[in-house]
Amino acid sequence: MDKALEHSFVELLEKHQNIVHKVCRLYTNNQDAHNDLFQEITIQLWKAYPKFRGDAKFSTWMYRVGLNTAITLYRKSKRSIKTQEFESVQFKIKSEPYDDTEEQQLKLLYKGVHQLNDIEKALVFLYLEDKNYSEISETLGITEVNARVKMNRVKKKLRTILNP
Repeated sequence: MDKALEHSFVELLEKHQNIVHKVCRLYTNNQDAHNDLFQEITIQLWKAYPKFRGDAKFSTWMYRVGLNTAITLYRKSKRSIKTQEFESVQFKIKSEPYDDTEEQQLKLLYKGVHQLNDIEKALVFLYLEDKNYSEISETLGITEVNARVKMNRVKKKLRTILNP
C-alpha cells in the first residue's frame, strides 16, 4: 500500500475514531474487551480501506465495517480475536483514551440496549447518532421502510425494558 493511502487512512481514522469507540461501548462490557474490539475494527478498516470507493461518506462506511465486525465477533461463542501484524504502518495512530464519564446518564439506556439483539443494537446506535432512515437502511443493508418498522418495534421494546 502506498504512503499516501496509509496517510489518508490514518488521518480519517483519527478524525472519526469516536465512531469506533461508540461501537465498542455498545458491544462490550469492560475495558479489555473494548480495547480488543477497537483493535479488531481498526484492522478490518485497514484491510478494507483500499477497496473504499467513496460511494458513501467515510463515516457511513466506517459505521458499516465497525458494526459488521462487532456483530461477527460477538456472535461467535469464543471471544479470542485474531490479529495481524501492524508493524508495516509507518504512521502511529494516536488513540485517545475513551472517557465514558460524559455517558454516565446513559447507563440505564445502555443496560436496556444490551438486552437487544445485534441488529436492534445497531439500529438504536445509528438512530442515536442522528442518522436518518435512509442512512440507517444503507448502513444496515435493509430497506428504509424496514428500518422504520424495526425502529418502532425497538422503541416499544426499550420502553418495556426500561419501565417495567
